[in-house]
Amino acid sequence: MDHLLEGHRAYAAAYIDDVVIYSTSWKDHLGHVRAILETLEGARQTANPSNCAFGQNEVAYLGYVVGNGQLKPQMDKVEVVRDHPAPMTKRQVRQFLSLAGYYRRFIPRFTTIAVPLMDLTKGGPTRKVHWTPQCEEVFRQLKKALTRAPVLAQPDFRKPFLVQTDPSDVGLGAVLAQQQEGAEKPILYLSRKLLPREQMYSAIEREALAVRWAVEALRYYLLGGTFQLVTGHAPLQWMHNMREANPRIMRWYLFLQQYKFAVVNKAGLRHANADFLSRCGGAEAREEGTKGLEGEVCDGEEAPRTAIRAPAEAP
Repeated sequence: MDHLLEGHRAYAAAYIDDVVIYSTSWKDHLGHVRAILETLEGARQTANPSNCAFGQNEVAYLGYVVGNGQLKPQMDKVEVVRDHPAPMTKRQVRQFLSLAGYYRRFIPRFTTIAVPLMDLTKGGPTRKVHWTPQCEEVFRQLKKALTRAPVLAQPDFRKPFLVQTDPSDVGLGAVLAQQQEGAEKPILYLSRKLLPREQMYSAIEREALAVRWAVEALRYYLLGGTFQLVTGHAPLQWMHNMREANPRIMRWYLFLQQYKFAVVNKAGLRHANADFLSRCGGAEAREEGTKGLEGEVCDGEEAPRTAIRAPAEAP
């Protein structure tokens, strides 16, 4: 199917045999649908009318609801996570983390919060896990965070982005946002744990690390454009004036020179997006004493690309 849609990438996407077509106007949509159907016909492929939906403002696709310039979790999938029983074995813990982790872009600091559950999957051959009150609290917290997950905006590559970073003693958090319709709207959240050696960094080094990590993870969105970088300790401003260069920070600073951005200092202020769930409701206690980022639900080195670049008003 990917091969068939090679010439239609600007307005269509496919996963196995599921095809979604998105357009900015009804006239364009009719033309796009016709082009796809003609391509399928030329390849002797058919589409079952009973499995098709045309002229929709939003569609359910790959576990998400996409449309109207927004991205949100599909509710029936969220209910599966919400109703998931407490796991009793390592395999069941992994299954829950994989299921909840699919929606980690909606949950700030997902990886850091999930540490107690991820730790249950380690150790010897014992299959059963020791389910502590702390594990139960984190289990419920992840469920609650997902059921209250914010609606994410689709990125508009014609406008500048906003990147907020928020390091803590054991983890890094970041959010990609954008001003749309007069309000700051989140596009996706990122998180990862600090490696043991990174936990020994000074506050300014962790702040600089958070910037370097977030910008690299979001490079698909940021390269070639402009963005605002919101940080808590103004590490980039400090780099300009320091007399004795820190080699590690200077290396990260040189890496950032390929991007075009303005630094906004938010020292002493909470980052409404990046800070959410990381320092409230017991989450901070969960972060203390944890180690490097491990587990199947790791956010990875690169931010997930938006599955469908749906326009703001796609029919």
